[in-house]
Amino acid sequence: MRIMGLDVGSRTVGVAISDELGWTAQGIETIQINEDAKQFGYNRVTELVKMYDVTKIVVGLPKNMNNTLGPRAESSKKYAEILVKRLELPVVLWDERLTTAAAERTLLEADVSRKKRKQVIDKLAAVMILQSYLDANK
Repeated sequence: MRIMGLDVGSRTVGVAISDELGWTAQGIETIQINEDAKQFGYNRVTELVKMYDVTKIVVGLPKNMNNTLGPRAESSKKYAEILVKRLELPVVLWDERLTTAAAERTLLEADVSRKKRKQVIDKLAAVMILQSYLDANK
């Protein structure tokens, strides 16, 4: 039983996957999306769900610090709704406040170059979202 974590942004979707026991999260990929061209990466997510035999998806919900939902959170909710319809799997929205900032800090502390940070930040944020969910649901 594997769980997938997604960090949905305006240009990319970071993807993480749990181990089979649901203890740890590993980043697997960053999917490029183009909102203007209506290309959101759903087909690639579907492929990964099948490839890893995913039974549940956790989508990061970027709430504001005052617990309200802004435009990015609404986009994440819509993304989750579409995944439910397409995949017929349970999709959980998980509070992801500050995960991208934490991922950025982690990469800076590891002295990762700006170019490489841009390539992996969303994948690392997806790992943090999924690991937070796994830890809370042990």
